[in-house]
Amino acid sequence: MDKKYIIGIIIAIIVVIIGAAILMGGGSTERADGEIVVAAYSHGGEPESGFDPITGWNYYAEPLIQSTLLKMTTNGTYKNDLATDYEISDDYKTYTVNLRDDVKFTDGTPLTAEDVAFTFNAAKETGASLDLSALDTAEATDNYTVKFNLNKSDSTFLDKLAYIGIVPSDSYDNETYGENPIGSGPYKFVQWDKGQQVILEKNPDYYGDMPEIEKITILFAQNEAAFNLAKNGEADVVAVPLEYGREKLDGYTMYLQDTIDVRGIALPNVPDNGEISPEDNYTIGNNVTSDIAIRKALNYGVNRTALTEGALNGLGYPSYDGIAHQLPWANPDATIKDGDVAYANKTLEEAGWVDSDGDGIREKNGLKASFKVYYSANAPERQALAIGVSEQAKEFGIEIEPVGAEWDEIYPNKYSQGVLYGYGSTDPSDIAGKYYSSSDSNVVKINNSAVDAHIDAAFAESREASYKDWSAVSWDGTTGISPKGDAPWLWLGEIKYGYFVNDRVDISNDTALLQPHGGDLFSNIYDWTITNSTSEK
Repeated sequence: MDKKYIIGIIIAIIVVIIGAAILMGGGSTERADGEIVVAAYSHGGEPESGFDPITGWNYYAEPLIQSTLLKMTTNGTYKNDLATDYEISDDYKTYTVNLRDDVKFTDGTPLTAEDVAFTFNAAKETGASLDLSALDTAEATDNYTVKFNLNKSDSTFLDKLAYIGIVPSDSYDNETYGENPIGSGPYKFVQWDKGQQVILEKNPDYYGDMPEIEKITILFAQNEAAFNLAKNGEADVVAVPLEYGREKLDGYTMYLQDTIDVRGIALPNVPDNGEISPEDNYTIGNNVTSDIAIRKALNYGVNRTALTEGALNGLGYPSYDGIAHQLPWANPDATIKDGDVAYANKTLEEAGWVDSDGDGIREKNGLKASFKVYYSANAPERQALAIGVSEQAKEFGIEIEPVGAEWDEIYPNKYSQGVLYGYGSTDPSDIAGKYYSSSDSNVVKINNSAVDAHIDAAFAESREASYKDWSAVSWDGTTGISPKGDAPWLWLGEIKYGYFVNDRVDISNDTALLQPHGGDLFSNIYDWTITNSTSEK
């Protein structure tokens, strides 16, 4: 064989071996003293449309690249960021915000009220970020004052000011901005390798507290691939599923951060009468879950404590109402007897659900007590919860088929089958989205006038005064959406977020915020430090 061909084959083999080693995570990776590598899929994952707040980038989380008007604090209040102060009208329909006059975007242009107004108006139009349905218009009344005019009273609108990053109105292009974002946040965009990573560097012109970390490379690996990054020393901070929460790795500390992220199964509350959703042509209704006896049997018969110990690896907290216990509107009385199979059986039998053919599945009028529960195939804890609920439901004669899928397959079934969702926000209006009768996000199609009344009252009250009404929505005896009321959801448990952190990095875990659904790992990035200058683990 010709010598040059032999050499070529050898080189090709070497390339394959090196590539395989990289893919399998072999070896450690050097980092500069001021650089960290983070695998933080829990921090929103890789955004399909790029790093654009108008299309949904990191709402409810520190956007890093952009600035926000306000920031959440560790005690659940807000502090100024771009804002210097703000005023709220007595009817909660007008919010006036005064801005700093010393902020520049990374392209050198000043950030003004026009940019703020443009961002919020555009975000409302896309509908891809926070729920801005209450916003009529945002207007710049001068260079550094912006007024938000609402179409209804909304005492929760202040929350939106903390979570939408501001973009430059003059240069914004909705087709290109996401791939090359310009902002005024603590970090500036450098590079996005789609499907792999995004690279950020410290913004030298940042107006706020300057972070110590010079460069952040965020990898989009998740689950086992992310765990392997930590195992092989290839990343400094690695988000992993709860199944790895009790693992030990040399050179790393496992931090389990408390969250307000709750898991629950949406149970369609209306029967299938052939109705189709007008916005997306999805089937509405389920003839099994529309029977309140089925929903109550599941809510009382499922053992959440056992699910917490098993599916959540003992690293969760049972939930009966979908409101994380740390939130100020959580009801301390929101609990029932766990795993009451006798009550579930009695409820089903009294409603006419019996197992007449001995196959273990109850039926009523020829209809089997059987339906599907969809869950994200990329979320191991959701898979474990769905399987756990399915196994427990067999004890009282309900058949549940767990189906792992991508979201583009799940969404067409969201009105007609069970779907295992995650929720959790510092904005109480998230409750209204799930339960208000006319809300587009009310996938279970609950229609309860008492619930609507509590939500209406909450929007028209001060934040503190509204807590009693938000609490009543989730747990108000027979009129609320608790297991004692309509039982429209089967809430299961709060989860924790697990992060392996390399000993060279201090993420200041004591100053981290409560993690919302989707994660906010970088909420305290200003406090992170590199404690060991050694660049290789």
